[in-house]
Amino acid sequence: MRALLQRVSSAQVTVEGQVVGRIDPAARGVPHGLLALVGVTHSDTEAIAKALADKVWRLRILDGERSAADLGAPILVISQFTLYADTRKGRRPSWSAAAPGAIAEPLVEVFAEALRELGATVATGRFGAHMRIDSVNDGPVTLMLEL
Repeated sequence: MRALLQRVSSAQVTVEGQVVGRIDPAARGVPHGLLALVGVTHSDTEAIAKALADKVWRLRILDGERSAADLGAPILVISQFTLYADTRKGRRPSWSAAAPGAIAEPLVEVFAEALRELGATVATGRFGAHMRIDSVNDGPVTLMLEL
């Protein structure tokens, strides 16, 4: 399981012209939140999803080397199968390392729910939909996490 994690001052996801998920850290009294683009591969499990959620929640990449857990920063979770693109050969990516929706969707849900159980305010996109993601990156800080 992979997560491309970005420190943001705001982020939202729109599907068919409607905002389906949004984080506004300033409204919660914190300067930043996190945008987590999450990819799932065939061998991932619920335990891996929960461990990655814990890592995201406690990773110290916000102001003063604090974590989302320290600040109560909100997190926008977006499923992103393209994190498992293989571009080593040719000009067309292979998606064979990405888990199919029947495997990936429940694990992305486990990831988001694990964050909530840890105390996070979590917004999400809509699995399998064409999503428009608007975010204001801060820093910029962008990290790839993999378990």
